[in-house]
Amino acid sequence: MDLLDWHRDRLSARRLAVLVKHLPRDSALNRELHGEAADWSVTDHLLAAAVDHLAAANWMFACVNSDEGDQPDAPTPVPRPEYRDADEDGMEDGEGTGAGPGSPSSATAGGRPPSPSQLAQFFG
Repeated sequence: MDLLDWHRDRLSARRLAVLVKHLPRDSALNRELHGEAADWSVTDHLLAAAVDHLAAANWMFACVNSDEGDQPDAPTPVPRPEYRDADEDGMEDGEGTGAGPGSPSSATAGGRPPSPSQLAQFFG
């Protein structure tokens, strides 16, 4: 697909918009717009939440079974990417993210992937 076809009137604006809207999640445009967040799927978020909960459970077990003065430090959560709001990047919810069934953009009602706090609430 040659984008110059749009300037040559061989590609309609509607067709171009549809092509851009349905780009894959890992496309260069989505990486530019959403940064590291474009690489994270729902599965990645759920796996990070599972790791965090397992670390918290192990920490609680160690705290309960250790001396009072010898308490371990609390675990640090797995770092997750930041998600920009639609207002910040100028795009509508799910627009340009390759949203579709099973994609991270369709994971929540707003069309955005679940935030770390939403995942924590779900599993908490």
